[in-house]
Amino acid sequence: MADAHIARKRFGQNFLHDPRIIAAIIQAIDPKPGDRIVEIGPGQAALTAPLITTIGRVHAIEIDRDLAARLRERFTESELAITEQDVLRTSFFALAHQLGGPLRVVGNLPYNISTPILFHLLESAEHITDQHLMLQKEVVDRMVASHGSKIYGRLSVMLQARYQMERCLAVPPGAFIPAPKVDSAVVRMVPLQSAAVKVRDWPIFAAVVALAFSQRRKMLRKSLATYSAMLEWETLGIAPTQRAEELSVDQFVGLANAVASLPLESRQGIEPRFS
Repeated sequence: MADAHIARKRFGQNFLHDPRIIAAIIQAIDPKPGDRIVEIGPGQAALTAPLITTIGRVHAIEIDRDLAARLRERFTESELAITEQDVLRTSFFALAHQLGGPLRVVGNLPYNISTPILFHLLESAEHITDQHLMLQKEVVDRMVASHGSKIYGRLSVMLQARYQMERCLAVPPGAFIPAPKVDSAVVRMVPLQSAAVKVRDWPIFAAVVALAFSQRRKMLRKSLATYSAMLEWETLGIAPTQRAEELSVDQFVGLANAVASLPLESRQGIEPRFS
């Protein structure tokens, strides 16, 4: 029998082992035969195995070559297809094309790079049906925070503009080996098919949100000083004396759309960014 795998800190590995939590997560995912499920970081197959039992085949993304080798020994190629690489280098657009349609993404994300992964998935949201992700509870709190809250920020705005999000369940440290020092939570993320206000230009939206929150205590007229004089604040329903944390997601969308409508030469200083 192979030696037990030792969790690697550099990959942020904490392996889920509590059968009750595993069952609750599978119930939240509600997998159906024919689903194109992509699992990020299958680890020791705590979720992978019951998913395969239900739908027959899972596509996994695993950066740890030792874990990938163990998974190949345990499951046949018809049960588990493994992409052995960094998830941040994975094209979910290409995966959706390869698998024949929109993906369902699941995973216990490494907490040290969870935010970059969320932004990476955001860029491919149109090719994803839903996402069920395990994250640090503090990150989930920020994701679903309302405007006016101290923890409402760039992550909240960017994700709420694109997804309907719901906290599914809390997961205590003892559900993992080794136990992390923080509480965890599972969140369901469903890409919005329609929104009250549609984003005209996502790179500009991302840049405006990042700029507004870069110094969150500053008034918008100062954090967005380059564009402040050119914007019709009253028409937008926003006071230039407001701070970023006071704006709703729809107000941010309206603000970014207004910036996107400015002449190109007026937008030269804005740097498109997602990550």
